Amino acid sequence: MGQIYLVRHGQASFGSQNYDQLSELGQQQAQYLGRWFDKSGLQAARVVAGSMKRHQQTAQACMAELPAARQPAGEWQIDSGFNEYDHHEVLVKHVPSFEDPAEVKRFLSSTPNAKAAFQLLFQESMARWMDGRHDAEYGESWPTFRQRCIAALERQINHPDSAKTIVVFTSGGTISTLCQYVLGIPDRNVAELNWSLVNSAVTRLMFQSGQPLDKPGRLSLSYLNNFAHLEQLNVPGNITYR
Repeated sequence: MGQIYLVRHGQASFGSQNYDQLSELGQQQAQYLGRWFDKSGLQAARVVAGSMKRHQQTAQACMAELPAARQPAGEWQIDSGFNEYDHHEVLVKHVPSFEDPAEVKRFLSSTPNAKAAFQLLFQESMARWMDGRHDAEYGESWPTFRQRCIAALERQINHPDSAKTIVVFTSGGTISTLCQYVLGIPDRNVAELNWSLVNSAVTRLMFQSGQPLDKPGRLSLSYLNNFAHLEQLNVPGNITYR
């Protein structure tokens, strides 16, 4: 039985010119995870990261905490199939005025309970993206994104080296979509699950190689959104969701 650890990236730089990089806290979250992996005796046969900077920065900060003897023998793999969907496009198609970053800042600064209001707008944006009536308007439709994520997972499970323990550094939308695939939950619950995933949290899948992915028992969820490496520090500010 093999296992795949799906790691959500550490906190990114929300509100900055370049979201796709870790904040200082995001770097620390990845390091805390690496130390937790070390104490757990993790022996990674393969490390995979999406092609986004926040994926690779999380991988580097996390894996640097493990001793050389428990680092994978070969080079890490970069697989853009594990990349996140385009948050900006999904949001702007629903709220065109948000194409202008200044309008987003104005909304956040002038709206009562701005965090909840923004989350509601984003949930509506996700519903529009996923309802199937507007697929042609997006650079990557929901069905295309979903299949891309599943194909990336299949590549790891069917990899010729038959690795037993694989660590994948990716994003919340990708992890939520793969959990949907494993558990068969409705589309409307994917966005809700995504909002609950903690930065640097780990989701573990168990798999058996050599059989079709859709065969019962071939692929199962071991645990979801585990952030014990942050909880044990007892510092609430270390636990973030964006």
